[in-house]
Amino acid sequence: MQTPYHPPKKYSIRIEGHRTSVSLEPVFWDLLRHAAARRGLAVNTLVASIDAERIRSETPPGLAGAIRIWLATHELSVQTSEGGGMSPTALQSDQSG
Repeated sequence: MQTPYHPPKKYSIRIEGHRTSVSLEPVFWDLLRHAAARRGLAVNTLVASIDAERIRSETPPGLAGAIRIWLATHELSVQTSEGGGMSPTALQSDQSG
């Protein structure tokens, strides 16, 4: 098994026809690919959706941060509903104390 501790790598993506790149640790990129596949979406389509949600927020983070936040909030809830993983609520309460 490969260790999840790796520095970020640049990944090329396309959002609404514009090429850009995002720096993510490989573990987050893999989670993003699996989340897109589970939803029947291309990674670019999922990232565009995350980007649109990010831009609408009151204090938008950078795109890489938004992807990590989205994965932590959306994918943790999927794992919890499937009987594994930690819920986003538990994660938030762990961070507050």
